[in-house]
Amino acid sequence: MSGFKSDFLATLHARGFIHQISDETGLDDLFRTETVTGYIGFDPTAKSLHVGSLMQIMMLYWMQQTGHRPIALMGGGTGMVGDPSFKDEARKLQTNEMIEANLAGIRRGFENYLTLGDGPTDAMMVNNADWLLGINYVSFLRDVGRHFSVNRMLSFDSVKLRLDREQSLSFLEFNYMILQAYDFVELNKRYGCRLQMGGSDQWGNIVNGIDLGHRMGSPQLYALTSPLLTTASGAKMGKTADGAVWLNPDMKSPYDFWQFWRNTEDADVERFLKLYTVLPLDEIARLANLGGAEINEAKKVLATEVTAMLHGRQAADEAVETARKTFEEGALAETLPTIEVPQSELAGGMGLLALLVAAELAGSNGEARRHVKGNAVRVNDEPVTDERMTVSDAQLAEGVVKLSVGRKKHVLVRPV
Repeated sequence: MSGFKSDFLATLHARGFIHQISDETGLDDLFRTETVTGYIGFDPTAKSLHVGSLMQIMMLYWMQQTGHRPIALMGGGTGMVGDPSFKDEARKLQTNEMIEANLAGIRRGFENYLTLGDGPTDAMMVNNADWLLGINYVSFLRDVGRHFSVNRMLSFDSVKLRLDREQSLSFLEFNYMILQAYDFVELNKRYGCRLQMGGSDQWGNIVNGIDLGHRMGSPQLYALTSPLLTTASGAKMGKTADGAVWLNPDMKSPYDFWQFWRNTEDADVERFLKLYTVLPLDEIARLANLGGAEINEAKKVLATEVTAMLHGRQAADEAVETARKTFEEGALAETLPTIEVPQSELAGGMGLLALLVAAELAGSNGEARRHVKGNAVRVNDEPVTDERMTVSDAQLAEGVVKLSVGRKKHVLVRPV
């Protein structure tokens, strides 16, 4: 339904977050009459979440902004099992130490989007290891496992996909959906949580939790999923040719983060402004109506607003200025990504190909050579055609050498 009466669901609907809700009227009434606690689960498989998780984080953000309490559930317990959903093979199992390090990094990213604390609408970051790691196995089978039908579990797409491809699905992974369902019941018991949100691929797992809650005496629980997001060209969000676009501010520079969003495809600009910024919808509509070359201005607004949420307004404005100097003036910008090389090596001359690899503008000498042959490489904005070229301190400009591959990748080399 589109006529949501609660601020939260009306906001999510207007901005394009909603794919499916288990009981639209019941959930809308709950949000309209109570302060609701809801959660989304995140796997701590790296020291940061990446842009592919930002849509879910923004759902938690809007939940808090409309007066409710979001929980970011960290899968410290389930992360030791690994979600088999739609995976071709089992995930690499992690140690407690790896998971703890990842949780600390992920928290730094969350702190830029949510107000964490102990107040009635303060967000919580909870670790399911707190209850899963102390479970008595036989008691768990009697109290929880008896409510699950293996026949039904085998019918889920996430399981069928692996079985149809004749890829082994371990008993460890098969338990994941039971543990995730139990998380929902446990969060309700501990924190009064009534809602689980997630991507549309999690619908079956979330409904499992609702069913388990019903069988174990929980109050009515609810599910809300968002559409799985790909770019207009079909690429997955959060991954680029250069790797993941991390949400831990320490792992992706403001300029590189800004540039990722600046490169948004034309067809995605309006949708991304709604999902990833907090700009008013009428302002988004104005930006979306810009045509021709003016769409680039909308992309700059998108990039700046998303970067400001993660890195702060000052860093976002500096990224804008760096881009302006780099692309509009062609001038040297001190805030570009920088690598340091020993003065002695630069004085003797460093091979261009090796320098491109060191600057992470190419993954290998062979790739660097292809960039040169493709006329994509410039040193201090001058095109390079000789792959045997050396870069020395004779090319220092204002104390650095500027390396570029294509129009959008630039690194400064600074001697130390």
